[in-house]
Amino acid sequence: MTAAASPDTPLWQPSQDRVATARITRFQSWAAERYGAPADGGYAALHRWSVEELETFWTAVADWFDIRFATPYERVLGDRTMPGAQWFPGATLNYAEHALRTADDPARAQEPALLYVDETSEQTAVSWAELRRQVTALAARLRELGVRPGDRVSGYLPNIPQAVVAFLATAAVGGTWTSCAPDFGARGVLDRFQQVEPVVLVTVDGYRYGGKEHDRTGTVAELRRELPTLRAVVHIPLLGTPAPPGALDWTDVVAPPEDLSAEPAALAYEHVPFDHPLWVLYSSGTTGLPKAIVQSQGGILLEHFKQLGLHCDLGPEDRFFWYTSTGWMMWNFLVSGLLTGTTLVLYDGSPGHPAIDAQWAVAERTGATLFGTSAAYVMACRKAGVHPGRDHDLSRVGCVATTGSPLPPDGFRWLHDEVAADLWIASVSGGTDVCSCFAGAVPTLPVHVGELQAPCLGTDLQAWDPQGRPVVGEVGELIVTQPMPSMPVRFWNDPDGSRYRDSYFEMFPGAWRHGDWITLTDRGSVIIHGRSDSTLNRQGVRMGSADIYEVVERLPEIRESLVIGVEEPDGGYWMPLFVQLAEGAVLDDALRDRVRRTIREQLSPRHVPDEIVEVPGVPHTLTGKRIEVPVKRLLQGTPLDKAVNAGSVDDLELLRFYENLARERP
Repeated sequence: MTAAASPDTPLWQPSQDRVATARITRFQSWAAERYGAPADGGYAALHRWSVEELETFWTAVADWFDIRFATPYERVLGDRTMPGAQWFPGATLNYAEHALRTADDPARAQEPALLYVDETSEQTAVSWAELRRQVTALAARLRELGVRPGDRVSGYLPNIPQAVVAFLATAAVGGTWTSCAPDFGARGVLDRFQQVEPVVLVTVDGYRYGGKEHDRTGTVAELRRELPTLRAVVHIPLLGTPAPPGALDWTDVVAPPEDLSAEPAALAYEHVPFDHPLWVLYSSGTTGLPKAIVQSQGGILLEHFKQLGLHCDLGPEDRFFWYTSTGWMMWNFLVSGLLTGTTLVLYDGSPGHPAIDAQWAVAERTGATLFGTSAAYVMACRKAGVHPGRDHDLSRVGCVATTGSPLPPDGFRWLHDEVAADLWIASVSGGTDVCSCFAGAVPTLPVHVGELQAPCLGTDLQAWDPQGRPVVGEVGELIVTQPMPSMPVRFWNDPDGSRYRDSYFEMFPGAWRHGDWITLTDRGSVIIHGRSDSTLNRQGVRMGSADIYEVVERLPEIRESLVIGVEEPDGGYWMPLFVQLAEGAVLDDALRDRVRRTIREQLSPRHVPDEIVEVPGVPHTLTGKRIEVPVKRLLQGTPLDKAVNAGSVDDLELLRFYENLARERP
């Protein structure tokens, strides 16, 4: 099959053997015998059953993955009202107990649970037994420090093995984990951690990125001063700095016993209610304080087993690499690969150091079987002329998954042409809000250019028009009409639940509106068009910004772009396109004409911007997403301090450019 095939011809089709051996195929056959799932009809029939028989489906998932309920549940859904759905009332369990159970298997205890790689390319393996030993030691110390179920433990950490240990130890004692990457400044961290009032801070002295060391001891000192609830600080000397006064040294806390022949200490798991907080994640928080999103031990356990064990088809033979930081939900998702007995690849460093193909080099060195990255990285590699399949041995990579933004059609074709023709390309879409995917990877379905394969199991995904009517083959709001276990149990400091309701349920009460534009196709696939809260609306026609980015950024002169639609006080509508140029490019009339012509020919005349403006850069959130809504507010005259939370953006000075532009407009 070639990349030039017609739109109805798949770019990739799984072989019959791959379909037959996929875990989701085995699950369907098993669930047909045990729970009445359809034996025939493939994935479409299984998905339909999973949403029509929602409680039976989740019972089957819990059974298939052998969820260890310390006390049994009374029923699957005590209340299915959204928000407020009550999952598995009466049940108690522990996430960490499931994440570490491979260590109980003598045949696998010495195999690597973690493979850590930094920019020096050196690999460090941590076995399942050693991972459990360190978690046991840290969990014991947390209990000595008085950490009780529900207490918050915070991490200011890069993507290193110690971060995984700290999270699992917190979960083991029933604490609630929360983390930020060390590239966050003090204000950005405090905007998050001060909301949840942690009692322990696990932190590094600095980190390495782009070939340089970045000291963070001053930032850590400020965090200690500004977090009065801290009882203890655990110091990880990543750059070799001694522990400051009053801090515990990580090495001492997790030191192995003097008698190495002694029986290892048992890890006592705190069995907590199903809806007990596992972690707090944070929204981008581009306006006001970031939303502090609380997700449950049981909800994440079930959702991630389903997502990783069925959709991603991960098992003990796999190595799972996703380029991420601890400040992005994909880190939490990556760590859950332990649930399926999978070896995790942890990479701490720049995505493009020493060269832009750095991530492909990590995938090669570690033997990754599933490599996850951002759509932006794929497109940057394409634009830079990288040839991963030629320059690296990627024979073990069976799937490349992308998220963060929609993968443009050219990205699908590039992966197919430059990595491998027999490559499962899984563009997925979800959100921090559920720490999972609404639509994406299905190992038994074909891949079509520019499309996500299908809605995920147990996810009643629909596209709705403005009147709340489901549509197929048309652009609509991304709606989830039934509860998912990993939906937030609440927001932190939202006692009446009003902020939670306003975030997802204001437009369509009782149905989750995520804020994305999607199309559900006749063949059951999903197309993501971008955020609906920054949607372009010209002459009553709604357009997604992602469509414009995909077309414009194919041009070699355009490094990155940002399109904004501004409703003006006189009833007019101004739609500028901001472009950051590639090195050496000049925004002259010829390039402006080419941009307009390209948009007109490949999209429509309505998509053509009113103005094309050169900018020094495109602002992003700290997790790398383009900032559209705050720029729109700036262009409408909102002051900078009211339009954006300064601690949530990668470069505040860039936003001043847009603020000044708004002042200069007549």
